[in-house]
Amino acid sequence: MAARQHALSLMSRKEALETEQTAQFSILSANQSTMNTPLVDPEGFPRADIDVWAVRHARVRIIEIRNDLKALVDEIAVALSKVGEDDASTGDGGSSMTNGTHTNGSSVPEDLTPFARVDGVAPNSPAASAGLKREDLIIRFGRLTEADFRQTPRSLLPLAGLVSEFENRSLDVVVRREGTVVTLSFTPRSGWGGRGHLGCHMVPC
Repeated sequence: MAARQHALSLMSRKEALETEQTAQFSILSANQSTMNTPLVDPEGFPRADIDVWAVRHARVRIIEIRNDLKALVDEIAVALSKVGEDDASTGDGGSSMTNGTHTNGSSVPEDLTPFARVDGVAPNSPAASAGLKREDLIIRFGRLTEADFRQTPRSLLPLAGLVSEFENRSLDVVVRREGTVVTLSFTPRSGWGGRGHLGCHMVPC
């Protein structure tokens, strides 16, 4: 249980950083800028049509967040591997035995409860490049967890907005694969030769 709590704590920190990163990118968008947009006019003076200070500050913070996320992803990978080892030791990947009493999946923290199953992966797709495999159970997709998919009827609609937001930007996908928890780096993108930005088919759990 300690391994799960540690993993969830790291995931919460990662989610907070991703939320802040999105806010910083919003500042760039509001100023019609990217990480590489020139901040001076052709004569070498600071541009008057944008908030140069805000753009510079956002860029610096985005770089800091990216570095923090990179380190945090490594920590999460280690933590999740320990969770997978704990699950495997129980013999069912999600249940445990305590004083001879069997506890079912309801005891699994929500953030580690799968909300979708991969039904197919297209060759040469973003999903294939990320290492996603058929029958993988999706535990976390970026900041989305099972708690975001509780509407009735069950739908994966929340994924669409996140995929659009992260087009050509990397996000982490956490899956359960044959009792082991695996973290993948996924970059949604178009133009890969097939339909959509993912290149896989998922069905709700």
